Amino acid sequence: METLQRTANRGSISTGYDVENSLKFEADNTEYLSRTPSSAGNRKTWTFSGWVKRTEIGSGGNTILSAGDTYIQFDGNALQINFRAASENFFIITNRLFRDTSAWYHIVVQCDTTQGTASNRAKVWVNGVQETSFSTSTYGNMSQNYDTLMNSTNEHEVGKYSNEETTYANFFNGYMAEMHLVDGTALTPTSFGEFDDDSGIWKPKAYTGSYGTNGFYLDFENASSLGADSSGNGNNFTPTNITSADQATDTPTNNFCTLNFNTGYIQGSDATTFTQGATTRQGGSSSYNGALGTIGINPFVGSAKWYWEVELSANNNGNGIELGAGWLATSIIQSTTADKATAGNNAGFQIWTSFDYDPPGEGTGADGDVFGFLLQCDSSNPNLKIYKNDTLFTTRHTATSYDFENDFYFPVVFIYNTGMKAFFNFGNPFDATVSS
Repeated sequence: METLQRTANRGSISTGYDVENSLKFEADNTEYLSRTPSSAGNRKTWTFSGWVKRTEIGSGGNTILSAGDTYIQFDGNALQINFRAASENFFIITNRLFRDTSAWYHIVVQCDTTQGTASNRAKVWVNGVQETSFSTSTYGNMSQNYDTLMNSTNEHEVGKYSNEETTYANFFNGYMAEMHLVDGTALTPTSFGEFDDDSGIWKPKAYTGSYGTNGFYLDFENASSLGADSSGNGNNFTPTNITSADQATDTPTNNFCTLNFNTGYIQGSDATTFTQGATTRQGGSSSYNGALGTIGINPFVGSAKWYWEVELSANNNGNGIELGAGWLATSIIQSTTADKATAGNNAGFQIWTSFDYDPPGEGTGADGDVFGFLLQCDSSNPNLKIYKNDTLFTTRHTATSYDFENDFYFPVVFIYNTGMKAFFNFGNPFDATVSS
């Protein structure tokens, strides 16, 4: 359908430099890439640049790149860069928190321990802006000409940090794209991105410089070799628990909707599980638990069509499938209404429907059924068409009494009990059984 094409999934901007692919990392599956250099490069001076999109956030670390105890990760929701090696322990932790699971973040870390001023030996930028406010910054612990473990002969890992002294490991949840490590040169973000002249949004651009001995460029273009180095150095990484199915088209220049980890409890209190790049969700127990998509729309600004779909799985649960799905207004999301599912169903603009084996469901769903939700945004006759296995199931229309023009709508799902699982397709599905 129209909205599954690249031009309609615009959570970002068209840049003239399109990033075609990313790689999805799932911590629960211990997915990561690794490489052990045969010889050391420049351990004093190097630059990392990479785009990341988080799908699950919390108190644990989400490591982006590590080389022994030199690593870049989200420490909870702050960004932490640790340069520790041997007896010296230098690290910085931002005051700023990075909790937006709808956004791609461009992170650049510059290390140059040859600098005479301690605070110039390590710098970090996010989306082209230098981070200068830190909760922790032990600059005095890094001596001049200090050798970090980056570009050493220690194992380098993308999506994982393993402290060699323990069995503790931090794995990444989310997507990564345009991963560069430049060995021997201290660069700024302008080598990898630029601000868009019209919107002011930070966007990627092609890097045209050299990479040095142990530098690499991971673009994730080759599905059969997702650890392939495209820098020309041949510094290829070995995938662990990663397959071609983990290659994604969700990128900084084509940002797709996913399930929003931050709204995992808009109704109900039971724990739920987000997996597969936040495109799969398993319910909690004893109540309906709701989750929204990361990208909302105002249906009545202009005219467009928006579509998404969900595949149901009873997961061998004897109680049958109980799931509600559709589009939900922010006015309902932000209200104090306890039963947001019923509120959504009774709103003037009825774009909520449920499929279960119990009233008041509009229909039934079985294991393997795929339901699609086509929102046709026409101010003269807006409507929602609901499909079941590619056949039109029902059509809903707006009520004229509802102030729909001032609201935004998000994909929404409510799942009941741990036996229920749903696979989502916002145009970038990870389950091969979900149609595209």
